[in-house]
Amino acid sequence: MASNLRRKWVIFTLWISMEFSAIAVERALSPPSRAAKLRWPGLFDGVDSKLEDWIVDQMFKVRPVVETGYENLLLVRLLLEMRIPSIRKSSVAEGLTVEGILENWSKLKPVIMEEWDEKREPLIDLFGKVRDDWLEDDLATWIGANRLYPGVADALKFASSKVYIVTTKQSRFADALLRELAGVTIPSERIYGLGTGPKVEVLKQLQKLPEHQGLRLHVNDNFVEDRLATLKNVIKEPELDGWNLYLGKWGYNTQKEREEAAGISRIQLLELSDFSNKLK
Repeated sequence: MASNLRRKWVIFTLWISMEFSAIAVERALSPPSRAAKLRWPGLFDGVDSKLEDWIVDQMFKVRPVVETGYENLLLVRLLLEMRIPSIRKSSVAEGLTVEGILENWSKLKPVIMEEWDEKREPLIDLFGKVRDDWLEDDLATWIGANRLYPGVADALKFASSKVYIVTTKQSRFADALLRELAGVTIPSERIYGLGTGPKVEVLKQLQKLPEHQGLRLHVNDNFVEDRLATLKNVIKEPELDGWNLYLGKWGYNTQKEREEAAGISRIQLLELSDFSNKLK
């Protein structure tokens, strides 16, 4: 097989981030809650352990809507406003449910950001700083608050395909997780983290790499993602028609989304075991 036809896998969903609860250590260490306390002093006044437990449970339920880490801060505050009327500053919290968040997050997010007078970049910077501080102060605990999906480490170690990582984590965090949890080093030029542009644009960049020049169809290009919305955006781009698209069933998506994906011809549902085998 010619080298320029080598299979390429672009992967989004490799690990579960359990930083919010940090159950093995202490909930106060979690970046979203710590960052929320820094951003909105007094927000957690009167919040007892029972309510914190409730927030942890709800955060796991609403996690599929999160595209970029800073959105976790918004969700923490929104959940608190749903439970504590006296701190409400948004018009959407009253009567809102977890199901409502899952169905309407793309509409809710700009509303609460405007009503809370928040901007995306400062929240990203704050979330990154909290993670950096945790990583620097206690790397083992931070690593322990994450885990790779079963089988992924070996699949990466023995991959016969060229692997690129596309993630909404900052690249330095992705690199640390890959090294510490999987025991693999992915070259920095093959890790596309937060700030490298939308995933659709990253795929276009990868198509234009020298080894792909002259190919009409990228039949060996595979994109694994756990957000259905992202895959639907890829489908809208004729330039990306040659990509094989996979929705990782093990990632942060809902049963409803998986059922919808099953009805879209361009998208293949992928089991974790099949993913690991395909990489090998």
